Amino acid sequence: MILLQAAGIFSPANLILLLIPLVLYFFTYKPQMEQNKAQQSFGNSLEKGKEVVTTGGVIGKINKIEGLVVTLEVDKNTFLRVTKSSIDRSLTESYAKATAAEKV
Repeated sequence: MILLQAAGIFSPANLILLLIPLVLYFFTYKPQMEQNKAQQSFGNSLEKGKEVVTTGGVIGKINKIEGLVVTLEVDKNTFLRVTKSSIDRSLTESYAKATAAEKV
């Protein structure tokens, strides 16, 4: 009984319990924070005339940016107002690659 208590906080079971939060941080929280940062910088870099895709799959060209609201032209004289956060970076990039491949 005394030998079991002598291991203290450095016992293998305690080390595993200490390592689990670190592993979770590096495999879940940190990559999500990097994705959020990339999405935020993408939202700040939006400009008039850029073709984008929303999270709902709507494709349009940016006509106007007013703070957090972006006006998209989806067809001639057809406009949609969406929030900046609804414009998805990964969907926009994959759409741009697909349309560039079609043009070649």
